[in-house]
This record gives sequence, structure tokens and C-alpha cells, in this order.
Amino acid sequence: MELTVWGIITALFVGLIVGALGRLVVPGRQPMPIWLHMLIGVGAALLGTVIARASGFAETAGIDWRELMLQVLLAAVAVALVSGVGRRRGVSHR
Repeated sequence: MELTVWGIITALFVGLIVGALGRLVVPGRQPMPIWLHMLIGVGAALLGTVIARASGFAETAGIDWRELMLQVLLAAVAVALVSGVGRRRGVSHR
């Protein structure tokens, strides 16, 4: 895999979209800043690509919908986990 400037820009752009989609997939309100959703999306996009390449379904012509769905699923799980952790910290039992 060759890492180019264009490849990094594309990965960041896809990550931003995946983060936004991950936020939309998780029900309810997430008390997180948008930059954190986007950061989670970039991480989920990279992890999803690694998993897709290891599974052998990343090399298709055009848009690989399975890889994209995997990335969105990973972003949704990460958003749910991070927003759940944030909610638990804010709860006080007095």
C-alpha cells in the first residue's frame, strides 16, 4: 500500500463522512463535540479499511459498500461507547 498525500486527504475526507454517519446511526443525543465524532470517524475508517483488507474484500472496482458499511458500523459503536462513558461520568449519586 503506497501512502500518498492524496491518499491521506481522501482518508480524512472519508473519515469525516463516516464520523457523521456514525453519529446519525446512534439513537438519542450524544453529548460530544462534533470534532470528536469526526476524529472517531477517521479512526473507524482506518480500522475498517485494515479489517476489509485482511478479510479480502477491500479490492473492488468503484465504491466498496461492504467496507463503507463496516466503517460506519465501527464509528457507530465507538460513538455509542464514548458517549456512554461521558454520560456515566456526569452522573452523581447523592
